[in-house]
Amino acid sequence: MAPLAVFGIENDGLNLAVNLLLLFLVVLWLALVFWTWSDARRRIGDPMLVGCATAASLFPFVGTIVYMIVRPPEYIEDVRERELEIAAAEARLASVEHLACPYCGFDVEKAFLRCPSCLRRLKEPCNVCRKPLDPRWKICPYCEAEVGAAAPAARRVEGTRRPRAARAAAGGSRPSERSPRQEPRQQDDGRQAEAPRRAQRPSAG
Repeated sequence: MAPLAVFGIENDGLNLAVNLLLLFLVVLWLALVFWTWSDARRRIGDPMLVGCATAASLFPFVGTIVYMIVRPPEYIEDVRERELEIAAAEARLASVEHLACPYCGFDVEKAFLRCPSCLRRLKEPCNVCRKPLDPRWKICPYCEAEVGAAAPAARRVEGTRRPRAARAAAGGSRPSERSPRQEPRQQDDGRQAEAPRRAQRPSAG
């Protein structure tokens, strides 16, 4: 029995090649239908839209090409993962902005050393710059001083010298300020001494 002639081709070798090409196209078309269905399930959450995309892919090759143009750009899992990351980031920002006292739950700020409600100490100040330090820190991030280190002696000496210099300056300015006040007092004392003398002169005459 002679093989079926496709497109009127009676040559056996050429007819076999055409049959293999048609078989390849049919397999490729079925594979594209299956790929469209599986890809639509990962990208589209609505089952009805998944069915519509699969039905459109039944049109050989054209339906799959149209689906590839209009399909969502992300997988459903990627969208959910991004939403979870955004929610976690928002939760971290909210926890950073909103601080509460660990003892009484009162709203506090980062710079608070004591809770204004229960008066318990929240943080220790730096011995050098007096900024609030976290208990986990080993060095002050503001002045680079080690936690628990004493204040530099140079600053203490300067702090003691400044009041002395200020006192000396104030002491030197006091006599100059008082000298104008003492002149009227001396004039009053001289007038009081002359008054008895004037009173005695008429009695002698």
